Amino acid sequence: QVQLVESGGGLVQAGGSLRLSCAASGIIFGIRNMGWYRQPPGKQRELVATIPTGSAIVYGDDVKGRFTISRDNAKSTVSLQMNSLKPEDTGVYYCNIRTLASGDSWGQGTQVTVSS
Repeated sequence: QVQLVESGGGLVQAGGSLRLSCAASGIIFGIRNMGWYRQPPGKQRELVATIPTGSAIVYGDDVKGRFTISRDNAKSTVSLQMNSLKPEDTGVYYCNIRTLASGDSWGQGTQVTVSS
């Protein structure tokens, strides 16, 4: 079983920055992927960015050039630096980890609100 704890969400004005962090604990074996997803109000959950093990980083089209994902394998953490935030970036952001042992695990979500 893998537990994920997110931090760093909040309220920011358009053009501002936020940094999200996610720490994984528990039985972490064979990490396949770590990443971030978000769910805007009234919409489905969508990809923000992921770092697959041994493969290239994938960013959602809406965040390319503005967001940067990073991963610390030794600490089992994944972070998301969000710059030039827009009101449409508003939503609940979820951390995700996929492992050989446990499959997909999700954090509880952290709210990001960008005011215009």
